[in-house]
Amino acid sequence: MLIQSLNAEQMGVLRDRRSRLAARINFPVLLWSGATPSRNFPANKYPFRASSHFLFFAGLPIPHAVIRIDGGKLTLFVDDPTPSAALWHGPSPDREAIAAAMGADAAFPLAELPNHAAGAATIAVQHPGTVQAQSYLLGRSLPPAHQIQALDPIDGKLVQALVALRSCHDGDSIAEMRRAAAVSVAAHKAGMAATATATTEAQIRAAMEAVLLSHNMTPAYNSIVTVHGEVLHNEASHHPLAAQDLVLADVGAETGLGWAADITRTWPVSGRFSAGQRSLYSVVLAAHDACIAAIQPGVEYREIHLLACRILAEGLVDLGILQGKPEDLVEQDAHALFFPHGVGHLLGLDVHDMEDLGDAAGYAPGRVRSDRFGLGYLRLDRPLETGMVVTIEPGFYQVPAILENVEFRAKYNHCVNWERLAKFGDVRGIRIEDDVQVTATGAEVLTAALPTRIDAIEASLAGA
Repeated sequence: MLIQSLNAEQMGVLRDRRSRLAARINFPVLLWSGATPSRNFPANKYPFRASSHFLFFAGLPIPHAVIRIDGGKLTLFVDDPTPSAALWHGPSPDREAIAAAMGADAAFPLAELPNHAAGAATIAVQHPGTVQAQSYLLGRSLPPAHQIQALDPIDGKLVQALVALRSCHDGDSIAEMRRAAAVSVAAHKAGMAATATATTEAQIRAAMEAVLLSHNMTPAYNSIVTVHGEVLHNEASHHPLAAQDLVLADVGAETGLGWAADITRTWPVSGRFSAGQRSLYSVVLAAHDACIAAIQPGVEYREIHLLACRILAEGLVDLGILQGKPEDLVEQDAHALFFPHGVGHLLGLDVHDMEDLGDAAGYAPGRVRSDRFGLGYLRLDRPLETGMVVTIEPGFYQVPAILENVEFRAKYNHCVNWERLAKFGDVRGIRIEDDVQVTATGAEVLTAALPTRIDAIEASLAGA
């Protein structure tokens, strides 16, 4: 295990985060980094990804480690590498070196952890074996953090403090997300360039992920590079490319310190949008641009989502796909036949930041998810604040599971011109997604270097 040392400025950022946590709670906190599960036999492991809550305060992805935060002070618990570790993994830093690299105030072996656990709050990590160790040490059951009502009261208070601290990003966080965004932009440009000679989705995906790897970054999530954009999280990449297809590429980088980007672009395999593709893409782009223009502190994110819905409905009425007044169609959720998900989510140390905490991060206190078809998948429902980073990702999809659903057909049959819709059969899915920082005066698109306009995309595909 090789680690990078944090510089003085980065250590100062971490100390500030711990001090801000201490100002919100009056009890110690234990945060586990977690471990990686094995794929089939113990030594064949999946890549390690530390818990984001651990990373937020420790800064470095150290496996099998625990940090204790109390009054702003950081204590590291981790074992020294075994004698055989050097054989398989090369020279590894010892506990004191790791502690110095992250600016810890003290360091102990894991065997000492029980002597420092009394009265501590924690968050259950995603690794089942680590959760068992957490529960055993603390002497209480640890349900998943998204089960807010089931949490021990002290853990619930920690969740609230983490949401408050992590929702708005400091300068160091934004700098890391800018790095991830720049590499993600380069990856998308490489994907567009590869399309002219590619014959399968996988070849485009390979070109894109090669850019991430060449910058010593990894995908922040399982990449989506598909001609079947109607499958919202389509991770398969085996389909052949046809000239009439649209490629939907949802690919984002994650830096070595865990900060994510999340970008989606949709482009034609042929290099030129058909008339129908051009029309529907323009509708989605209008919603995308209007939402970004409306972002500023104090604006409700739900209103940003509903703005996207109204513009999509207006565009689909203009194209003759939907029938009726746009505002009435949105009220009836008819637009959700083609745009069933929310317009975006928080972004940070996770691509869907803090969603391990359920709706505690995404929803303001006292708010719950709607049971409406058009709002049930809204991931963020709180006022925007300076320093937040959110995605804006409207789309249009022809999802068979929705459009062929008997109940939806009966309910919305009068709202859809099915014959007109059939004219757009070469559009399975379109999504346009950018990462947007909320600033004091409005918004900054961190991923603005990647074009969204039809003419610019076609020029990129042509190599211009």
